[in-house]
Amino acid sequence: MHRFTALLLLHLLACAEPSSRATAPDSWVVPLFSNADGRNFQTHLSGDAETPPRETQAQGNVKFQLAKDGSSIEYQLMATNIDNIVAAHIHLGPPDCQCPVVVFLYGNAPAGGGRHDGVLAEGVITQANMIGPLAGQPLSALIDQMRAGNTYVNVHTNDGVAPTNTGPGDFPGGEVRGQLDHGSAMDQ
Repeated sequence: MHRFTALLLLHLLACAEPSSRATAPDSWVVPLFSNADGRNFQTHLSGDAETPPRETQAQGNVKFQLAKDGSSIEYQLMATNIDNIVAAHIHLGPPDCQCPVVVFLYGNAPAGGGRHDGVLAEGVITQANMIGPLAGQPLSALIDQMRAGNTYVNVHTNDGVAPTNTGPGDFPGGEVRGQLDHGSAMDQ
């Protein structure tokens, strides 16, 4: 996981505003892993990918790695420059829909939780964690959807003050989102 964290940090630094970019030491630039066996999925999360798009400086990254035997998926979700996170999920659907939740990654947390920068959640997904339209199905049903590009990760925020959707830190329907990718982006 340490190499993943270093690579993620480099990715987040690269996405920062040009005036605030820092450079990472050359020793941090290491190959993460190969996706030759098709077990890795990842995405960058941004407000632009939300439906509808959100104006926010928040961003994130998530990585999933399927166990060799296919019985579980290990994940790490990072989020930065974001306030009041209440939940994060895998949703089943294409990029342009607000589709059903199939796995909880984080939450439910109370509204108004304040600022977050760093690892939000990490853990292991098994068949028992699947809900919604994938409840009761084998883990392979989720994996098939991930491989087809038909899943996305969404981080939801809420400041706890009515009305909702007033700006960053207050998007209960999702502030940052990314469609999972199972391709060359993970190859090293």
